[in-house]
Amino acid sequence: MKALITGASDGIGKDMSIILSNMGYDIIVVSRNKEKMEQAFKNIKNCTIIPMDLSIVKNCYNLYNNVKDKNIDILINNAGYGVFGEFLNTNLEDELNMIDLNIKSLHILTKLFLKDMVKKDSGYILNVGSIGSFFASPLLSSYYGTKAYVLNISLAIKEELKRQKSNVYIGTFCPATIKTNFHKKAGVKGNIKGLDSYTASKYAIDKMFKRKSIIIPSYAKFLPFFIAIIPRVITTKLAYKMQVRKNSNY
Repeated sequence: MKALITGASDGIGKDMSIILSNMGYDIIVVSRNKEKMEQAFKNIKNCTIIPMDLSIVKNCYNLYNNVKDKNIDILINNAGYGVFGEFLNTNLEDELNMIDLNIKSLHILTKLFLKDMVKKDSGYILNVGSIGSFFASPLLSSYYGTKAYVLNISLAIKEELKRQKSNVYIGTFCPATIKTNFHKKAGVKGNIKGLDSYTASKYAIDKMFKRKSIIIPSYAKFLPFFIAIIPRVITTKLAYKMQVRKNSNY
C-alpha cells in the first residue's frame, strides 16, 4: 500500500504522512524543503522523499510520471499557502504563485491520479481545503478563493464518480485554525491559537477511510450551517474582524 502526500515538510502534511506510515503504508512525501523532510522522516524506513516545487506546472507532470508505476493507493493534496493583507497591497506574483500551487497543482495531480484509480476501481484522494472554503474573507481574499475552488471541484468529482458507480473516494478536509506554520508564512503577525496539527490530521485520516466527503473537525463542524443561513454581507464583515484580531498590524 502506497500513499503520496504533498506539502509534507511540516504541519498537516507531515503529520498525515507519519500517521499513514504507522498504519503500514509506504509513503512518498513531496515538498520544496528537502532538509525539513529528511529531518521529519529520518526514522521512517518506508519513506521516499521527493524535493519538488509543485507551483511549477511541469513539476506536477514530472511527479506523476516518476511515481505512476508505483500503484498509488492514496493521494493527499496538501501543498498550499496563503497571502495575508489587503488585496490592493498584496504582491501579485506571490498571489499567482499561490494560485499555481493551491489550485493548478491540485487540479493536475487529482486528474492524473484519478484516471489511474478509476481504471483499477479503487483509491483515495483527499484534498485539503479550509473552513474558508465556505465563505469570503477580507485580508485573505485570494487564499479563501483558492480553497473554495478545492471544495467545489472535489464535490463535483464525487458526484460524477457516484453516478459512474466508482469505488474511488474523493473528499475535502476543511479545518478551521490549526497550530501550524501557515499563518507565519502568510504574513500574519499575531499569536494564533488552534487545534493541534496531529490531532486534526488523525481525525481527517479516520474520516477519509470512513468515506466522508467533507471533513471538518468536531469543534468547527457547525460553522458551515451557520455560514449558509447568515447573509454574505454579514459573514464577510465578521471574517474581516476575525482576521484583524489575528494581526497586530491592523
